[in-house]
Amino acid sequence: MEISVIPIGNSKGIRLAKTVIEKYNIKDTVELILEKGYIILKPKSSPRKGWEKAFKKMHENGEDKSLMADVFVDENFEEWN
Repeated sequence: MEISVIPIGNSKGIRLAKTVIEKYNIKDTVELILEKGYIILKPKSSPRKGWEKAFKKMHENGEDKSLMADVFVDENFEEWN
């Protein structure tokens, strides 16, 4: 795909088609990677976005309990000495 470099104020930029933006799920920012003569644009993702709010809600609802014990009844700690 060939695209034009366009003036944006004192800089230059590129425009991405809406279909490209939607296909690669590009939101507000992209990561720019310079690698061996190539410029790579990678969608910036926040895989843990919203976790803090979700954990807080779980805590408020009493849903943040451990699903398994930290120590099992038959666990032998002597083997670690």
